[in-house]
Amino acid sequence: FLIIDMQNDFLHQEGAYARAGVTSELISALPKTLKSVTNAIRQFGGLVVSTHFTLVPGIGGEPIISDHLRELRPFLCTGDFSPGSFGHALIDELAPADFSIEKVAYSAFYMSRLEWVLNQIGINRLIVGGIVTNGGVASTTRDAHVRGYDTWVLSDGCASFDADVHEVAIQSLKSVARIKTCAQVIEQICE
Repeated sequence: FLIIDMQNDFLHQEGAYARAGVTSELISALPKTLKSVTNAIRQFGGLVVSTHFTLVPGIGGEPIISDHLRELRPFLCTGDFSPGSFGHALIDELAPADFSIEKVAYSAFYMSRLEWVLNQIGINRLIVGGIVTNGGVASTTRDAHVRGYDTWVLSDGCASFDADVHEVAIQSLKSVARIKTCAQVIEQICE
């Protein structure tokens, strides 16, 4: 189970996004939905891998932020999404993960150790959920597809800040992944 960016800085009331007033009911509802999938996967011997969007601290601790992200999220500042920080961590409802992967871009495969870890532990199927559907989820899913992974995306186990954007992203992923509901995946796991 590949959980994309379900971190405190995105979701917790004391995280970077909430402090800036950038919240979403759609995203806030995900932990409860994903918890049932996480429990089923653990119960039947599967692994949970969490990805963690990371702002690498630069000189003096000021985060290195790409220009496009600085324009989209000008509120990001020192300490946000910093490795080892509270905000960088997987939310308590889904913790602990068996493996945690830092990432610096939308795709969890881009310049990370994800592919190496998956290959070393013999994984060939990924069940993907998390945030945001049109960003980290879509980019990671497409990259998984070109690498030959059998990839399933949880249609109700990921979200965007806008429901229409989420739906468009899910539709666009049908050509590179199997689209399943959380209930369908849990049923298949438990068979």
